[in-house]
Order: sequence, then C-alpha cells, then structure tokens
Amino acid sequence: MRLYIKNNVDIKKMVLLAVLTSQALVLSIIESWFPVPVGIPGIKLGLSNIITIVSLIFFSLSNSISIVLVKCVLSSLFMGGPVIFAFSICGGFLSTLIMWIMLKYLERWLSLIGISIAGSIAHNIGQILVACFIMSDLSVIGYLPVLLLSGIIMGTFVGICSTFFVRALKKLNIISNL
Repeated sequence: MRLYIKNNVDIKKMVLLAVLTSQALVLSIIESWFPVPVGIPGIKLGLSNIITIVSLIFFSLSNSISIVLVKCVLSSLFMGGPVIFAFSICGGFLSTLIMWIMLKYLERWLSLIGISIAGSIAHNIGQILVACFIMSDLSVIGYLPVLLLSGIIMGTFVGICSTFFVRALKKLNIISNL
C-alpha cells in the first residue's frame, strides 16, 4: 500500500531519500574523524559517494542531486564553512553528473567500480577548479596528478563498497517499485 500526502508526494520515497541523506551525512562526519594519513590536504575516502551511487541506481538524477546538496549544506554547517561548502558542492555535483551519465549510457561496459573511479576523479577535478577560482591561481592544477591517483584508489574502494551495498539492497528488495 502506498501512502501519499498532498500533491501526490510519495511518503515511502521521501523517507528513503531522507534515510540516504542522513547516511551520507553520517559517513561524511565519520570520515572526517579519520583523515587519510598521506600528508596531502584534500585526499579522503569519499564514503558518502557510496550513497550517491546507490541513489543514482534506485532514484532519479534530481533526487541524487538533492541528497548531495543537503549533505553538503549540513556537513558544511557541522564541520566547515563557506569555503568547504564550495569545494564540496562543486565536487559533489560534478561527480554525481558524471556518474549519472556513465550509469545511463555506459553501464553495460563499466562496473560500479569503474563508475565510482570516474566519479571520484570528477569530484577531484571539481575541487581543483574551485581552488583555482578561490586562489585566482592556475598553479593549483599541478596538484591534479596526485588527486587523480588518489581518486583512482579511493574510487576503487568506494566502488567495491557500493557494489556490495547495491547487491544487498536489491536482494532485500527494500527499494523497489519507486
């Protein structure tokens, strides 16, 4: 039985999106407690990308963008400020868009690990673009090879986690018929 509130808003879908948003926020907060010990700023696991991949598979692009937006706003309020928000939102939007395109047009040829790696690299490119804009200096681009390498490593880890999470959700049939 489906429950709808005014204007045909699906309550089950709204609750599932809220749960995914809270999971993305919690993963982001937990990740901030355990920085990657490489001594290079900006490198992190990107655990909340697991939730972005899950939302792209089970929901629409606009729903996934909403999750990323709310996660970025709330995580910036809890752990950062406007600069952190700018880095987070640009990387998050670019990553979500690239992964959506790859899921829509290249899913047949790519695994979730490959899609996650592309998303991670896109996230890093978005952050470099923001850094170039904020610092008004293109020399920040020299930092890109390090971030691309970390994007491949972290994207692989996130892709493996996403594969197991999506497989479990499909098996449990929690998110279906939306």
